[in-house]
Amino acid sequence: MLIRRERAGDIPAIDAVHRVAFARDYPNGGPEGAPRAAVDPAEVDLVHQLRSDAGWIPTLSLVAQVHDRVVGHVCLTRASVGPFPVLALGPIGVRPEHQGAGAGSALMHAALGAADALDEPLVGLLGSLDYYPRFGFVPGARVGIVPDEPDWASHFQIRRLTTYETGIVGEFHYAEPFYAL
Repeated sequence: MLIRRERAGDIPAIDAVHRVAFARDYPNGGPEGAPRAAVDPAEVDLVHQLRSDAGWIPTLSLVAQVHDRVVGHVCLTRASVGPFPVLALGPIGVRPEHQGAGAGSALMHAALGAADALDEPLVGLLGSLDYYPRFGFVPGARVGIVPDEPDWASHFQIRRLTTYETGIVGEFHYAEPFYAL
């Protein structure tokens, strides 16, 4: 498996990754019951919207490739905690046939390592309380960082990186496309 930066030619394969990775979240089609063929999971459009947003960081959009096939994708985008620039992780998706084989973990480690190498102080995400702690994520409230959408608080987590400072506290704000979900 190779983890590398996204290339322009990867966009259809990245769409396909998120389409199949998140399709199980919509077993009856879209969230409003629209037929599956008519509605992609929200994550497909989210990545497209993020690419057009000022918060997009092309160097932090990574793919997992196996035998010349893109099997996973993750991106980090610009976010903020009050006046402090930080990063948001997501979406992260892996094709179902490659889940449980290390592609998601490899993407997470690569993304966090890249963010740390760029002197970013922390990464925030909304996600499973069972999965993300293995990568060092903790509930944001534990260190004084809460999402600006109160409904997200139960699954909001952060990962402190090398340049993290304890004065980084307050409300976490994602890139704008996250609020259109």
